[in-house]
Amino acid sequence: MEMRASKRIKRKLKHPISFLLMLLIVVSSFSNITLANSTNKEDAEMSKNTPKRPFPQHVTYTEGTIKPNHVTQEEMDATVARLYDEWKERYLKQNPYDKDQYYIFYNHNGESTNDPREAITVSEAHGYGMVITALMAGHDPDAKKYFDGLYRYFRAHPSEINPQLMAWQQAIINDEIVDVNGVDSALDGDMDIAYSLLLADKQWGSDGEIDYLKQGKLVIDAIMESEIHQTDYYLKLADWASDDDDYYGIATRPSDFMLQHLQAFKMASGDTRWDKVIDKTYNIINDVFAEYSPNTGLLPDFLLKDKDSGKFKPADPWFLESSRDGDYYWNSSRVPWRITSDYLVTGDDRAKAQLSKLNSWIRQITGNNPANIKRGYKLDGTQISNNAGDAAFSAPFTVSAMMDDVNQQWLNDLWDYNVSKETAKGAYFANNIRMLSMIIVSGNWWSPTEVSLDYLNNLLENYITTGDVNGPLTNQLTNSLKQAEHQYVKGHQKQATKSMEDFIKHISNKALQKHITPDAKRVLIENAGALIQLWTD
Repeated sequence: MEMRASKRIKRKLKHPISFLLMLLIVVSSFSNITLANSTNKEDAEMSKNTPKRPFPQHVTYTEGTIKPNHVTQEEMDATVARLYDEWKERYLKQNPYDKDQYYIFYNHNGESTNDPREAITVSEAHGYGMVITALMAGHDPDAKKYFDGLYRYFRAHPSEINPQLMAWQQAIINDEIVDVNGVDSALDGDMDIAYSLLLADKQWGSDGEIDYLKQGKLVIDAIMESEIHQTDYYLKLADWASDDDDYYGIATRPSDFMLQHLQAFKMASGDTRWDKVIDKTYNIINDVFAEYSPNTGLLPDFLLKDKDSGKFKPADPWFLESSRDGDYYWNSSRVPWRITSDYLVTGDDRAKAQLSKLNSWIRQITGNNPANIKRGYKLDGTQISNNAGDAAFSAPFTVSAMMDDVNQQWLNDLWDYNVSKETAKGAYFANNIRMLSMIIVSGNWWSPTEVSLDYLNNLLENYITTGDVNGPLTNQLTNSLKQAEHQYVKGHQKQATKSMEDFIKHISNKALQKHITPDAKRVLIENAGALIQLWTD
C-alpha cells in the first residue's frame, strides 16, 4: 500500500513537471521568435540605413581626363572628408521648431543683402546640402538622417506656383520659419534637389519612409512643366518666369546649365523632351561662345533671347541682380564646374571647345597662378575687379582643369590652393562650391543613372509612340532589343552585344532612314553604344 501510494504521488507529480517543462519550451520558443523578429526588424532597418555607394567611390571618368597626381587617392579622400566635417559643423542646422527637419544656413557673413536680414537659407543652398549629404554617406553614419531632415524641410516650403518645387528663401521671423520675398522657385535649387533624390534612391533605396525615386520624378516633372520653356526648351529662371513674359520669360542663366543633371532627368523619367533641353542648352553655349567670347570661353551671369535672331545674348546691366548681369560674375563663377561635370561623367564633348578655350585663357591671364584668379571678368577677358582669392571663382576651375593632361600642373596647384583655405573664414557660397568641386576632383562624384536595357526599351517605346520611329524599323529594333535582353539575362554577354550591334545596324540602314528622325537616331545609337561599352569593359 505504501508503495502504491508512493507511485501514485510520483505519477501525480510528473504531470505538473511535464507541464512546466512544456511551458518553458513554449515561452523560450516564443522569446526566440520575438527576439528573431526583433533582430530581423533591426537588421532590415540597418540595411535601409546602410549606404549602397558609400564614400569614397573612386569613379573612373571619361577617358583622357585627369585628377591631381601629386597627392595620393587616400590623401584626397581624407581632405574631402575633413572639408565635409567642417562644412557640416558650419552650415547644417536643425530646425529649432521641428527637430525632424534640417536646413543649410547661408547667412553667417551677411549673405542676405536684401530684406529681411534674418534670412536663414535659400533653395540653392538647400540643393547643395542634399547633394552633399547623399554623396558623403558612408563617411558620415548619420547622412541619411540629415538627408531625410533636409527633404522634410524642402517639402515644408513649397512654391505657391508649383508645390512640387521649393520656395526659394526662408527667414526666422517672430519665432517661426517663414517663406519670404515671394513664395516661388529658383531653378538651380530645384535641379539639385531633384538630382539629390535620384542619388538617395541609389544610396539607400526607395522602400523606406520616403520613396526617393517617386519624389525625385515628381520634382523632375515639375521642372519640365514650370521651369522649361514649352516650345523652345531652354532652361528658364524659375516657375514665376512664364513663357509669354517677353522680359523674364526669354531669359536663361548659364550657371543653371547642369547638363549631367539633365541627362539623369531624362533617364529617370523616360521623358524624351529632356533631349531637346540638352540639345538646346549645348546650342546656347556654343552660340554665345562663338559670338561673344571666342578668345576666353566665358559665359555671362544671364542671357536673353534676341527677338529677331532667336539666339541668346548677354543680358543688359541690372537685368535682375547687378550691373554685371551681362558679365562673368558671381553667378557664372560656377559654370566651369557645372558644364565640365557632364563631360567627365557622360563623355558628351559638345562643350569641349568652349571649356578648352576657357582653361587655356585662365591659365594665360593668371600666369598659371590660382591666386591671381579675379572676382569677375568681362566676356573679352578684361578683369572687373582687382580682388582675388575667392574659392567661388577658383574651385570651379579645378574641375574644368580635369579635362586634359596639358593642365596637370595647373590642376595640382588649384587643388593645393583651394583645399588650403580655412572653412571658418570663408563665405557660404565659396565653401559650398568648393565642397562640391573637391568631391568631383577627388573622383567621388557618381551618377545615379546609367544606361540599361530597361531604359533603352522605354526610350524606343516612346519614340514609336511619338512616330519618331515607324514602319518596318519598329519591329526590327524591338526584336533586336528582345534578343539582346534574352541573351543578357542568360549571361551570354557576347551574344547580347551582337544583338545590340544589330540594333545599331538597323538604325543606320540607309534604306530605312525615312522611318527614323535624326534626333531619335542619334540618341538610340548613343545609348546602344554605351551599353555595348558597358558589357565589353
